[in-house]
Amino acid sequence: MKTHARVVIVGGGVVGVSILYHLTKKGWTDAVLLEKMDLTHGSTWHAAGLLPLFNMSYSIGQLHKYSVDLYQQLERETGQAVGFHKTGNLRLATNRDRMDEYYKYCGTANTIGVPFKVITPAEVKELWPLCNTEGLVGALYHPDDGHVAPADVTMALAKGARTRGGEIYRQTKVTGIEQKPNGEWLVKTDKGDISCEHVVTATGSWARQTAAMVGLDIPVIAVEHQYLVTEPAPELEERKKQGLPELAVLRESDASYYMREERQGFILGPYEKGAPAWAVDGVSDSFGQELLAPDIDRLEPHINAAISRVPSFGKVGVKDCINGPIPYTPDGSPLIGPAWGLKNFWLAEGFSFGITAAGGAGDLLTDWMVHGEPAIDPWDLDARRFGAYANKRYTKVKNEECYEHVFVLHYPLEERPGARPAKTAPCYDRMKQLGAVFGQKFGWERPNWFAPTKSKQKDKYSFRRTNFFEPVREECKAVRERVGLLDLTGFSKFEISGPGAEGFLDKLVANRLPQKVGRIALAHALTPQGGVRSELTINRLAPDRFYVVSAAAAERHDSDIMWRALPPNGGVRIDNLTQAWGVLVLAGPKSRDVLKKITDADLSNEKFPWLSGQDITIGHAPVRALRVNFVGELGWELHHPLTYQNVIFDAIMEAGREYGIKPFGIRAMDSLRIEKSYKYWRGDLFTEYTAWESGLDRFVHLNKGEFTGREALVRQQQQGVPRKFVTVEVDAKDSDPWGNEPLFIGKKMVGRTTTGAYGYSIGKSLAVGYVKSEHAAAGTEMTIQMLGKRRAARLIPDSPWDPENKRLRA
Repeated sequence: MKTHARVVIVGGGVVGVSILYHLTKKGWTDAVLLEKMDLTHGSTWHAAGLLPLFNMSYSIGQLHKYSVDLYQQLERETGQAVGFHKTGNLRLATNRDRMDEYYKYCGTANTIGVPFKVITPAEVKELWPLCNTEGLVGALYHPDDGHVAPADVTMALAKGARTRGGEIYRQTKVTGIEQKPNGEWLVKTDKGDISCEHVVTATGSWARQTAAMVGLDIPVIAVEHQYLVTEPAPELEERKKQGLPELAVLRESDASYYMREERQGFILGPYEKGAPAWAVDGVSDSFGQELLAPDIDRLEPHINAAISRVPSFGKVGVKDCINGPIPYTPDGSPLIGPAWGLKNFWLAEGFSFGITAAGGAGDLLTDWMVHGEPAIDPWDLDARRFGAYANKRYTKVKNEECYEHVFVLHYPLEERPGARPAKTAPCYDRMKQLGAVFGQKFGWERPNWFAPTKSKQKDKYSFRRTNFFEPVREECKAVRERVGLLDLTGFSKFEISGPGAEGFLDKLVANRLPQKVGRIALAHALTPQGGVRSELTINRLAPDRFYVVSAAAAERHDSDIMWRALPPNGGVRIDNLTQAWGVLVLAGPKSRDVLKKITDADLSNEKFPWLSGQDITIGHAPVRALRVNFVGELGWELHHPLTYQNVIFDAIMEAGREYGIKPFGIRAMDSLRIEKSYKYWRGDLFTEYTAWESGLDRFVHLNKGEFTGREALVRQQQQGVPRKFVTVEVDAKDSDPWGNEPLFIGKKMVGRTTTGAYGYSIGKSLAVGYVKSEHAAAGTEMTIQMLGKRRAARLIPDSPWDPENKRLRA
């Protein structure tokens, strides 16, 4: 075995081998893969080999599409068969909500170029003659979907990698991973040690144990997945004799199972309630190509549903029940990318749909390694999207919930109850008493909206306007006309200090830093390609001290981004204040009147202007008041040590009573901010769109000196900006844009929305998104595809509410 390589990959399943294949394809040929047994001896060997293109995520959908395209050409490239069966995929619907989900997905499919067709029950019968279509309202058909032989795909990838110089060592167990003083990694094995510049782990069910070797606790635990294999069915044998094609993979989402042909028999794969997490405390070293004991009783409701839908399935005997562990994460998407706090250590773990994702994941991760950032925005799979709250117990509960929800309707704004609450602000109980209906972000509970009565204090989900539509209207009205209070304690909060703090931040972001003590600037950390990596609110506290605030979900991500950018000679200290500090937002035309009653600070426009911050007291509580907000009204973010929160909360609510103060939640904030065309980080701002495309021109100063992404922005400025961020007004009725809806001029798709909401203050349905620059002029008429229908839409000038910002500056 070699003693040194540029990259060592740990794990010989389809994901690890795909990473080796793509590394060598991109020129990093000094790469080695270590596998403790044989290739595919994990979840890969017992996988059903399905290739579902259906995914509501714009990013993950692109990964899956890449995989399907790759597997179709692998045999031509390598000479190794992959067993690709291009059968198509049929997803059945028995109710309107399910069809709405499919229509919503069709928008994503359009924007990433996945062929699909929405079909009738009669057309289902033509495609699947053995299907009982009673009770169906329609279906979604993917003609390019199908299934592969997982082991064959893995071997084809391995052959392609070896051809270009990649090396694979089987029967080589990794026993430890250490970082040497010079920054290189030392991977210890039972066959000797190998040093390297980069380590990648793709260890499936062993992920937690591998990560623990370098001090990481990652939220990956396997869940048992069973599927049945039947004896041959006479109807399928007859089709074979007649030379008819293999039937499409069938998914009855409302009964939570998939079915496909296998050697003229059936495979039935249910996703049942009660499937347990497996090997929560660790996987045995000896576990390899084994299966778990079946539990067919758990599958009974799904078997009965399948018999009802496909009567011929009920006439054949069961040949085998495969029960194997499949790695899961709390949201069902894999963990890909750099491991936080470790340089040149990469994760590719938690693949519950590993065969479908492996090709795209290998391409994305190796782009990240070779080019510094992948071409696709990676946030939906970024390994840093979870925090320390996602411990073993949390992960077990959420992974079991996630497995159970594979086929459950995925509504916009869906909030799942498992392992909640994880983190709560002190005012949580007060908000709950006031009617809060909570969601969570990065483990933090935060009010989404406020119900008028206790009996209505629950979400009713839909793809259309639902039970929170009118309550949110009242919250928005209160903020626009009077005053509202919002809990944003989950904000990520850091203090950057030291003699090198100013130079450090200046190189990190594209905007100029605030020059005067107390002033505030909105700034963006960019990728080398000019895409938007992070959005930061920076408040200068002193010449060498800054208070930095970013999105709640970004705590681990932004902490890691800043850590990686630290100068090698020191002089900069980063303190994470997120868990210690709370944030209450007071906003609305009466917010100054409320605050005047409880503080001695001069709140006048002259003494406390917009985009400035001061340390004040509310009662006896210390508060860092920042005159900024995300709703476009006069107001303050009130940052404070968390122990004082309830004192501050009670004082505000009491002082605001005479002004009709009302608590409001995230859904009202979303409506209010979209009326200002304010952009959500990772909702509207992505790494795959540059700062110019994202409409951040006023936050970019090319003449301030060097910063990450500057060269790319200069090039794009000279060559032309291909897309522009726009605000869209939509002629909607009972539903509003959610994001990922395609935008058309005639039959030509010219862009896509990223987020949307109803703007209560202006009485219009709104969206924001990106269109090709030649179509980006305000007034341009177009159509938007929503829930299977084209609706009239038009581009309007940004900030339809208070475009001159008079209210903010009042």
